[in-house]
Amino acid sequence: MPMAVQRLLPTPEAADLLDLTRELAAAELAPRAAEFEHDKRFPREVFRTIGKAGLLGLAYPEELGGGGQPYEVYLQVLEELAKAWLSVGIGVSVHTLACHPVAHFGTPEQRERWLPDFLGGDLLGAYCLSEPQSGSDAAALQTRAVQEGDGDDAVWVVDGTKAWITHGGEADFYNLLVRTSGEGPRGVSCLLADASTPGLSAAAPERKMGAGASTTAQIRLEGARVPYDRLIGAEGQGFEIAMSALDSGRLGIAACAVGLAQAALDAAVDYAQGRKQFGRPIAEFQGLSFMLADMATSVAAARATYLAAARLRDAGRPFSTEAAMAKLFATDMAMKLTTDAVQVFGGYGYVEDYPVERYMREAKVLQIVEGTNQIQRVVIGRALTRP
Repeated sequence: MPMAVQRLLPTPEAADLLDLTRELAAAELAPRAAEFEHDKRFPREVFRTIGKAGLLGLAYPEELGGGGQPYEVYLQVLEELAKAWLSVGIGVSVHTLACHPVAHFGTPEQRERWLPDFLGGDLLGAYCLSEPQSGSDAAALQTRAVQEGDGDDAVWVVDGTKAWITHGGEADFYNLLVRTSGEGPRGVSCLLADASTPGLSAAAPERKMGAGASTTAQIRLEGARVPYDRLIGAEGQGFEIAMSALDSGRLGIAACAVGLAQAALDAAVDYAQGRKQFGRPIAEFQGLSFMLADMATSVAAARATYLAAARLRDAGRPFSTEAAMAKLFATDMAMKLTTDAVQVFGGYGYVEDYPVERYMREAKVLQIVEGTNQIQRVVIGRALTRP
């Protein structure tokens, strides 16, 4: 039996929340994961269930309809969800990211109008920053929004293509980062568009190596008409909004990576205790025992790294560099650890009968999303060398 994870939680309520999450994950997520991943089927009802349990708005204040939990608690809930099913963990992280612009930059009227449904899980969100030709260089995005009309009749007419959009074609609302004026980051604004917006459509889902139940697709904007009052923040503030959201989103991906790695470690320990060679469990051989020890240590270190960054965020202190460190360390760790888990299983690790081959395929995407790990190194390096 794998060693239990010891957690220091800030309140008894947080402990109850994690217990609820584990129960929900065991009943609603884990039994479906392999089938939905194999069929590449999006689990929309699972997100509704999670929303009804109050787990989609944990990181936002109660007065906005959220759970009022510290970020360190939300991330540990997210880790438990990702441990049971990574696609769901990623989906919750992306939805939380998609709520960020309205929650932190919207007017009181916008927050009152939209956040209750966002945070309650009735509406699922997506975050549209990347484009086919601008991924890491987000400030070079070319999707353009032009104001048409005046007063109550004013709309934004949007043309362009957004790429690699999690929940593309499945979401109920989209945060669109668009160019409303000149080149560079100061020309970017943020618009909130309903899925039913005329001129907005989704391409066929991408055929991915892993996380097939997490739908990823391009979003096409062909004269899409977004009401003028859907501008979030000030015109030209979009890049600031995007970067602010990504700092928190990177911690979400770090937590997902730790959850996935913990699942792989648990599977490897279980297998090593039950598999016998030369008359004894393979876990008793020093070579394998040391491998498992290193795996457990790396998971614990990654968890500590994302929690340290989250506690800075909760204290209202700068955490951008620490978020980049957490995302970099946790996702590189998950890639190595899931590869090692396959090695523990030997030939059985390479077949679909056991989950570790899926874990290894899923781990790769975590090194890419929310800013590649090369970009995280750029962020960290700049922090080390700037005046």
